[in-house]
Amino acid sequence: MFSNGVKAEAVIFDFDGVIVDTEPLHYKSFQRVLAPLGLDFTWQEYVDTYIGFDDRDAFREAFRSNNKPLDQEELHSLIIKKAAVFQEVIRDGVTAYPGVIELIQRLRAANIPLAICSGALRSDIDPILELLCLTDYFYTVVSADDVATSKPDPECYQLAFDNLLSFSKCSFSKELTIAIEDTPTGIKAAKQAGLNVCAVSNSYSAIFLTDASFTINSLECLIDIKSA
Repeated sequence: MFSNGVKAEAVIFDFDGVIVDTEPLHYKSFQRVLAPLGLDFTWQEYVDTYIGFDDRDAFREAFRSNNKPLDQEELHSLIIKKAAVFQEVIRDGVTAYPGVIELIQRLRAANIPLAICSGALRSDIDPILELLCLTDYFYTVVSADDVATSKPDPECYQLAFDNLLSFSKCSFSKELTIAIEDTPTGIKAAKQAGLNVCAVSNSYSAIFLTDASFTINSLECLIDIKSA
């Protein structure tokens, strides 16, 4: 049970904007790829439109909003370029959000199965988990590579729940599985998959996260894990 009294039998974390503050790094990477094409956008446009998209849908939106065509071959090339740029950018370091590492450690110590459900590429996620020494804490990581459609489609959360149930060999219900999200699209995806949602206002003000089951301003609020 979390310190706020909410019971959790399993927890599924979003990645960008929940575990690590990588949105500025993704923004920088998109700009380096799109600016030479005349398709760059402002940080506020990124926050308003692009956060919550996987790379596929972000590039599609950048081209669509500029009335430019984008075929699958060029999309694939852009995704590869952006992934390479992102690997360069994270060499300067990444920052975990306050309380998140301790929360993950305490949840696992309490034998609560954990998963990640992210719109990022697996090649973006794995190096950061290694840097933070978190790789072994999660039974499964579902990324953009694993699903056909990005959030708010619930496919990713359904897959994360199914994998976690299978790999952890534990018994838990959707009703007592908590998804931790930071965006309206992520909240919608998790709720449509039948999960309860804890929204953390790292990327958006709480007024934009009202569809969540409950909202907090920092994962530090949940650290004091209690026995059910």
